[in-house]
Amino acid sequence: MSTETLVNRPTSALSAPDAALRALAPGDATRDRIATVELSSVVLPLQSPISDAKVLTGRQKPMTEVVFLFAEIRTEDGHEGIGFSYSKRAGGPAQFAHAKEIAPVMIGEDPSDIAKIWTKLVWAGASVGRSGVATQAIAAFDIALWDLKAKRANLPIAKLIGAHRDSVQCYNTSGGFLHTPIEQVLENASAALASGIGGIKIKVGQPDWKTDIARLERVREHLGDDVPLMVDANQQWDRPTAMRMGRILERFDLVWIEEPLDAYDAEGHAQLARALDTSIATGEMLASVGEHVRLIENDAVDIIQPDAPRIGGITQFLQLSALAQHKNLQLAPHFAMEIHLHLAATYPHGAWVEHFDWLDPLFNEHLEIRDGRMHLSARTGLGFTLSEQARAWTVATARFGN
Repeated sequence: MSTETLVNRPTSALSAPDAALRALAPGDATRDRIATVELSSVVLPLQSPISDAKVLTGRQKPMTEVVFLFAEIRTEDGHEGIGFSYSKRAGGPAQFAHAKEIAPVMIGEDPSDIAKIWTKLVWAGASVGRSGVATQAIAAFDIALWDLKAKRANLPIAKLIGAHRDSVQCYNTSGGFLHTPIEQVLENASAALASGIGGIKIKVGQPDWKTDIARLERVREHLGDDVPLMVDANQQWDRPTAMRMGRILERFDLVWIEEPLDAYDAEGHAQLARALDTSIATGEMLASVGEHVRLIENDAVDIIQPDAPRIGGITQFLQLSALAQHKNLQLAPHFAMEIHLHLAATYPHGAWVEHFDWLDPLFNEHLEIRDGRMHLSARTGLGFTLSEQARAWTVATARFGN
């Protein structure tokens, strides 16, 4: 039965399924429709293999590349948006494959109806669930739709949502990995601060905990007492080790201890949060809003660290943000500063953005960092366009629509 026939029939004559279809049919308020969706799989090589505690425990190999899923959406009226998701070490081809399967359901939809489209995409791939690869693939579409909507409104995404600030505290992570000799870590920290970055995070989780303490002592002495300093164990401590290390680390006046335990151990994180003066931060490895709810409801975290590309995009991030606000948590989104600057700017409580320079070659534009903060630009949408280098690193593409 065609949509036109449904619209012209009296509501009383419609079956329940027909009535539902009629309710979903676009009405007079729809002024534009999605015409094309283009997907790109882009492999970003890293300058040197990256190691954190997961590598030292033998659970992962050093990271040599990051695989990105880019979605570019165009409408019948000529509006465009771009979004991305990503995967480290494994999963990139799976994201691209799932995105190809579900992308066609977007064609003809009103690009303004972002939450509706998110739900439609979830149901298109319902058999693989609502987290993991499924939500990560949808995230690229969702972020592209927000980019498009903000560009059409001639606003940065943060201003479309509504910002609480035009700049956010930022800290650097990429200079403090465990494969990096301590002297280089110190040089990297000095360079980051000189570039305008406000805080430094280093990795911990060495097989010999005394090595962690020795490195941290060098870093704190080098930075002085006033520079914000964080550590990240990348989930590699058990509960007794995390408690013992947490107490030892109190003397370094850290902003937070990140991922001391397995990402899904809400009860263990809650024990640490109650026992330690130092704030506990985690959440980056979770792949849905629902998985974060356990952390929030168990008072297991002081600083929540969601990753918009991992949990399904901006639409889902805003749901999680509302839950975190209710608990008065601080926010420090993981990676993808090009997206998370906008979202951290909209958060009413304390917020940080993580600085990685890895993605710089992918974009023609770059973020402004000064005085310890990352600043919103006046550019509309996300404020980025893909570079020729990104096109050169593209290994697969797919196109849907006209």
